[in-house]
Amino acid sequence: MSVTDPAVIDELAPRGVLRAAINYGNPVLAQQGRDGTPQGVSVALAKALAEELGVLLEMVTFDAAGKVFTALEEGAWDVAFLAIEPVRAQQIAFSEPYVLIEGTYLVAADSPYLKVEDLDQPGLRLAVGKGAAYDLFLSRTLQHAQLERADTSAGAVDLYLARGLDAAAGVRQPLEKVAAGDPRLRVLDGAFTSIRQAMAVPIRRKAAAAYVRDFVERRKVEGFVRAALVLSGQSDVTVAPPA
Repeated sequence: MSVTDPAVIDELAPRGVLRAAINYGNPVLAQQGRDGTPQGVSVALAKALAEELGVLLEMVTFDAAGKVFTALEEGAWDVAFLAIEPVRAQQIAFSEPYVLIEGTYLVAADSPYLKVEDLDQPGLRLAVGKGAAYDLFLSRTLQHAQLERADTSAGAVDLYLARGLDAAAGVRQPLEKVAAGDPRLRVLDGAFTSIRQAMAVPIRRKAAAAYVRDFVERRKVEGFVRAALVLSGQSDVTVAPPA
């Protein structure tokens, strides 16, 4: 498909501007720079896509993935960076993933829990960020433990500490950063899911979806995604293999 295909431009940048939803709620993908501007692998991909299309870029920032998904109904963005989830796939067309990250638990250092499976027991209460990929996954798969939801992923840790819950679920890297700064906490070694982070467009934009899928594959193969992760201090994150 040619980048000059008018259907692609009309669907990705209908007013000559690509509106990209940037989620600060997952610091593996996006961070706020010292000057206050967005940075990270999702920002790098958004800039590269806008440049390839020959359009302007407008970054619409959010503090939680659930809020990005809700904003779809308002038509607030043209492309987003979200984890692939069945609930979202009813309204969103996803590319193949560009990075893979682990969902795991933050627990007390003296907690008796040693593996993620230990946390699915009657009476246990787990903090999650409302609408995050791991919230959606755990909502489907947990048999016994109860979820308590914070507005954001970062807020899930605060909720866990404030209410004395049994664990906080989240993305491994930010949880490990929290634990590194507090000897009372640790992160479990295992993962309850592999979170597949992808680019996404509204499901009815079929030309846009096809173009974005191809764009992501090219950027993975040429090393762009790996370089963007390293540049943003996320060198320990796994780049998804080619589709």
